Amino acid sequence: MSALVNSTGFRRISKVPPSYYLLAMLLVILFVARPQMLNANVLGVFVRQVVPLGILVLGQLLVMRVKSIDLSGGGVILLINYCISSGIFPGASLGFYVALALTTGLVIGLFNGVMVAKRRVSAVIVTLALSIVLVGFVQYLSSGKPPGDVPKLFADLFNTRFAGLPSPVILWIAVTALMALLLSQTVFGRFVAAVGESMPAALFSGVPVERTVILAHTLAGLMAAIAALVQTASIAVGSVRVGLDLPVLSVAATILGGVVFGRGEGGVWGPFFGVLCFAFLFVAMTTFGVGDAGKLVAQGMIILLAAIFYGLRAGK
Repeated sequence: MSALVNSTGFRRISKVPPSYYLLAMLLVILFVARPQMLNANVLGVFVRQVVPLGILVLGQLLVMRVKSIDLSGGGVILLINYCISSGIFPGASLGFYVALALTTGLVIGLFNGVMVAKRRVSAVIVTLALSIVLVGFVQYLSSGKPPGDVPKLFADLFNTRFAGLPSPVILWIAVTALMALLLSQTVFGRFVAAVGESMPAALFSGVPVERTVILAHTLAGLMAAIAALVQTASIAVGSVRVGLDLPVLSVAATILGGVVFGRGEGGVWGPFFGVLCFAFLFVAMTTFGVGDAGKLVAQGMIILLAAIFYGLRAGK
């Protein structure tokens, strides 16, 4: 095993995020077993459904790059969904809802960042606790029942296509490209890389570590808000459960894409393809009649194998 891990071939393979290998494998399986499922329209439906997860992953990979984590996304999504679908803002315009959602995400992200960076509270504890508070708050306001209808304009935008691509997918690609530019071409991106490489070294080098972590969490809150808008547009009525599984899946897709907690490494497109892996996994398993229990087992096995992969790479 040691010889295999230390071999040149393994070192080359380990530099490529597992998401690329898994996506290629899923495409081959579909091509051989169900080629009709590779129709662009069919795939567009499945890919469109994972866009909220894909946008949430952009925030998750950012905080994981600075050796933190954000599990509050589910609560943010649920709160924004309630605000839009409950009718508490009668006659509100699309611009108002967008501004409300983005402000909510920024405020919650800023709170997370301050608690983690300045107060030294565990990121897992503070973000998970905040998500639980937000979920409980929404359930209290709605009495545990679906709050109401989502404005029709949201559904219209969600179902719009440009050049054959669903508008949510175009939004996801655009936001991913912006995040890639932010991390590769800006001073903030260099700060993120430095903090992820070594916090003590970054601090002694003059990198504003606290400010970088706070900004990373704030941007993660913004990504959660954008994901909430897309998730809300994908359903006809409000929900008291929507989006609660996305934070865990976002961590899984991020790890699958090559961003490993505690190492500060990884890019943006690996996690992007990690999310696509989940979309194609759902296509393949739905095609073969696998139920929800089987899908959960498959997701867990993928995460476990990715963790083993990175463990072997770290120990080589």
